[in-house]
Amino acid sequence: MSCAALIESRQAQITRFRRHLHTIPELGYQESKTAAAIRAELDRFKIAYTAGVAEAETATIAVIGDTAKPCVALRADIDALPVTERTELEYSSTHDGRMHACGHDGHAATLLGAASVIQAIQHELPVCVKFIWQPAEEGGGGAEVLVNAGVLDGRIGGPKVSAIFGMHGWPGLKVGTVATKRGAVMAATDDFSATFVGRGGHGAYPHLAADPVLAACEAVMALQQVVSRETDPTDSCVITVGKIAAGTAINVIPDTAQIAGTVRTLAPEHRTRVKAALERRLRGIAHAGGCELGWQWNDGYPPTINDPDMADYVAKIARQALGNERFIPAERSSMAGEDFSYYLQQVPGCFFYIGLEPLDVENYPSLHSDRFDFTDAALAVGMRMFVELVVNFRQ
Repeated sequence: MSCAALIESRQAQITRFRRHLHTIPELGYQESKTAAAIRAELDRFKIAYTAGVAEAETATIAVIGDTAKPCVALRADIDALPVTERTELEYSSTHDGRMHACGHDGHAATLLGAASVIQAIQHELPVCVKFIWQPAEEGGGGAEVLVNAGVLDGRIGGPKVSAIFGMHGWPGLKVGTVATKRGAVMAATDDFSATFVGRGGHGAYPHLAADPVLAACEAVMALQQVVSRETDPTDSCVITVGKIAAGTAINVIPDTAQIAGTVRTLAPEHRTRVKAALERRLRGIAHAGGCELGWQWNDGYPPTINDPDMADYVAKIARQALGNERFIPAERSSMAGEDFSYYLQQVPGCFFYIGLEPLDVENYPSLHSDRFDFTDAALAVGMRMFVELVVNFRQ
């Protein structure tokens, strides 16, 4: 039976499994029901696995094929978001305040379907395949935990990995299409907070105070100059202040005011430069307003940077398996982030998108929306890509 026929024979089963996962969304490192469901299916397919590693007890790692051959890894994330679902689907979340609003139910099910197909053709494989169901992508850095534990270098879960591939369902693409690009495909996701410590007083006598609210407001505007005046116009940088906190009464100048936000960049050197530029500007504004500055920068995920040859390989496989018109070169990077970046720092690989927008629908709900749902028709596309990537892989 061909790969396409094997995938078709599993479509209904994998759809049911995806919908089951959708009903039991769990936050990062708490995905016990999700992990149990994945492992039960692996048991049914008679696929051996490692259950839990290091600080990630809900991770599941399986290996199929001859471990003497080069090892290619395929990864899916499994966690959900703290979002209350409003889809009104018959299989909507049964966990209050939690939802698969980013499609990780679809990712996990796609990888399971691919594993079942690859198990059936394992004697034809030019490589062995390591399957990684990873917890805590949504801010928990599960990928970094697994990398540090040895999931790529062979210390856990089977042999050393030579290459790795991962995918994400993408509402902005039509079902049946695949997209990616060479180099940076997603951004670094750092955040910062700045507390201006002034001298409070009566709102009627501002000259007797050092107003931290004024400094904070000036900072919100001034930080955009890091983008407009300190960043090459051909590069990308986003600075968003999403939080301002100050004061308890309208006629009182408070002692402190805080702003906090996120910074997105696409290259390590830009990340370093922007961090320094933010602190320099914030300290200058604080000093000019007679305030002290409490400054905190938190490193988030690194930029997700595809290996050029692996990105070309994904494009080739997509065209070969789905048709020339089904591969859409990504013209620009996304300023969203992904902890798949930690894998790509260690081994060559590629992160790609599969379309989720039905052909007869426009403006499909976005990722992280309370009305989002992973499109079932995309499962077969993701499975086909994963299977073809390993079947055709040559070192």
